[in-house]
Amino acid sequence: IHNDVNVTIPAGEPFKKLETVNGIYSQLLSAGLDRQGTIIALGGGVVGDVAGFVAATYMRGIDFVQVPTTLLAMVDASVGGKTGVDLPEGKNLVGAFKQPQAVLVDLLTLSTLPDVEFSSGMAEVIKSGLIADRQLFELVESQAAQLMARSDADLELLADIVSCSVEVKRVIVEEDPYENGRRAVLNLGHTFGHAIEQVSGYRVRHGEAVAMGLVAAAHLSAVLGHCSSTLEPRISQVVDSVSLPTQIPPAYQAEDIYAAMASDKKKATGRLRFILLRDIGDVFVTDQMSESQIIETLRHCGAA
Repeated sequence: IHNDVNVTIPAGEPFKKLETVNGIYSQLLSAGLDRQGTIIALGGGVVGDVAGFVAATYMRGIDFVQVPTTLLAMVDASVGGKTGVDLPEGKNLVGAFKQPQAVLVDLLTLSTLPDVEFSSGMAEVIKSGLIADRQLFELVESQAAQLMARSDADLELLADIVSCSVEVKRVIVEEDPYENGRRAVLNLGHTFGHAIEQVSGYRVRHGEAVAMGLVAAAHLSAVLGHCSSTLEPRISQVVDSVSLPTQIPPAYQAEDIYAAMASDKKKATGRLRFILLRDIGDVFVTDQMSESQIIETLRHCGAA
């Protein structure tokens, strides 16, 4: 490799910002990296998002490869071509679609992942099952303890949940690569989740916020009459079984979370869009709910 350069960035969502991107540009230019170069993103979802955005924009675009080392990145962030950074006003408000040349997954990296980070990734696995794979959801439901143990003997089980999650996303992204339609369903739990992250100052991890958002989406779906009232406790139980929170911390105000949703890029024609559930594996996009119903859902789910 000619003109190779190793760039490291601090861990965590607070560093997923334009200042980080500018610093990387400077290092790549100093190293003489040209348009024939390739960026390899080794790390979690933040690394992949930032590196992908740099690859999409540096010299008007160069190749990049994703090497995700966290469960969340393996099943979600490294697949699908979305890259970007946050602004103070909200998550992922600056970005680009940039497909990696390859995604290389080594499941053995999961053995060194802290428990809280592994649990965070499980939120996206549960989400994938809820969107389009009932068997995946039921696998997590029945094998949660074994999955959380992460022993070498369970590599086949881990491979199953990673491959099934990626397959759900692959099918949907190939149908709608630029999120003009069906791809929006991949945001199940995220309209709630992103707002919770923002209000918490990103002290709440992405997967934790998505987990809260999945429970909230099920509650709102039931309130609006789209699904059975038994779905919320079932989802809540699975979320809890992988050591994820089911309730929004009461330190956060429902009105503040609702206000944070106002800058969500998933809005359409000025209205908030939510992905709601009819059943496991049956989701849809709608903007047909009132502010009071959203506020009630937030309070039901723990917000003050």
